[in-house]
Amino acid sequence: MSDRTEGYSEITLDHFEHPRNNGVLENANAVGYMTNPVCGDSLVLMLRIEDDRIVEARWQSDGCAASLAASSLLTEMVGGVSLADASQITREAVVDALGGLPASKLHASVLAADALHHALAEYEKKRES
Repeated sequence: MSDRTEGYSEITLDHFEHPRNNGVLENANAVGYMTNPVCGDSLVLMLRIEDDRIVEARWQSDGCAASLAASSLLTEMVGGVSLADASQITREAVVDALGGLPASKLHASVLAADALHHALAEYEKKRES
């Protein structure tokens, strides 16, 4: 591994180099917005939810490799998942699924889980009103 990629797992590098589900989800009915004041990364996570299941997830982000990889991986983690199961996805679960990150980049991976929980909370508010 080069110095540039040292500490990044193959999973993280794969999701960074070949991001999944990136782009706008026109028919999203849940959206989570997050920014990280530590590094300036930002993420918009868009979900389409039907029958209490996430049937599609897309994302748009400005950020480092760790942030982009976490966003890409999260969309795979939540595809087809019930809202109850999605609500249990933690920051640590995303880092674990990435196979680890350099210690200096752990803060970047939290955006994905935080955006998911923000989107789910917004979705619940809409359903209650």
